[in-house]
Amino acid sequence: MLGLHFEDDDRILTGMGNSEDAAIVRFPAGKALVQTLDFFTPIVNDPFKFGQIAAANSLSDVYAMGGVPYVAMNIVCFPIATMDISVLREILRGGLLKIQEAGALLVGGHSVQDKEIKYGLSVSGIIDPDRYATNAGLRPGDVLLLTKPVGTGVLATAIKGQWEGSDAFEEDVYRWAARLNRVPGEAVARFGLKAATDITGFGLGGHALEMATASDCCISLDVSSVPIMDHALELARIGLLPLGSHANKHFCNKTVEASAGLDPVLLDLMYDAQTSGGMLLGVTPDLLDDVRAWLREGGEMVAEIGVVEPPRADGKRLLLC
Repeated sequence: MLGLHFEDDDRILTGMGNSEDAAIVRFPAGKALVQTLDFFTPIVNDPFKFGQIAAANSLSDVYAMGGVPYVAMNIVCFPIATMDISVLREILRGGLLKIQEAGALLVGGHSVQDKEIKYGLSVSGIIDPDRYATNAGLRPGDVLLLTKPVGTGVLATAIKGQWEGSDAFEEDVYRWAARLNRVPGEAVARFGLKAATDITGFGLGGHALEMATASDCCISLDVSSVPIMDHALELARIGLLPLGSHANKHFCNKTVEASAGLDPVLLDLMYDAQTSGGMLLGVTPDLLDDVRAWLREGGEMVAEIGVVEPPRADGKRLLLC
């Protein structure tokens, strides 16, 4: 298909090679299945980089639960009547290479003609049914670790607006958003972490709030400890914050309390809609040093950004300090 090479693998009984409409794959005994689906419009101009970012984003939900991507299927919307097919080839090539980097197999997909490009994956992963993380696994005393900086929403807005420096912004978005969350996902399984999520469209604040609500606790987030992508804060100060980020803040406000005197633009960035952001891990104090050291040995950025507290009587779930 489009000159792309697909691997032969013992996991596949039948699939891409025979033009089948479905794939049959072997499944490891004793494992559970984790499934996810995600796709979106381009956030960068380079089609290969977009394919890489979209695939990494789709794979991330499997890693966030401590799973391992196993097989994937492409989801494609493309304006074939008005755009050269070489653009589609580069998108799919970027996605395929990222799937292969994850150790998974592309086994099919579906495409439709559309006026706007959209791309992503349906991913099936394997997971240990006794060792996985969820939004509901936080407990008071847990420490929160974040593995990528925030700011892709702001930088993507600047790229779309062809703001001065947008080429450098695109490289920075690609550097972080195309990076797999494999190592943090491995940490979930290795250390038996019970609480984790990946930071995507709901922003850091939104996803932290989801965890706090599901776990019936309160999260205290140290805003000054949250890593920010280069130029994101200055771009946000001049108004390049996507509409989705404003919507996130509005949605969360009723159960969030912010300390007086905090920089309002920095607070806005806590809700910045991310694409293929890092993972937020809840770690018990006795495991903190080991988890942090192991992540750094794997080349990950690690920032300690907050702690988990008991639920509050006033119903607030997220404290921004």
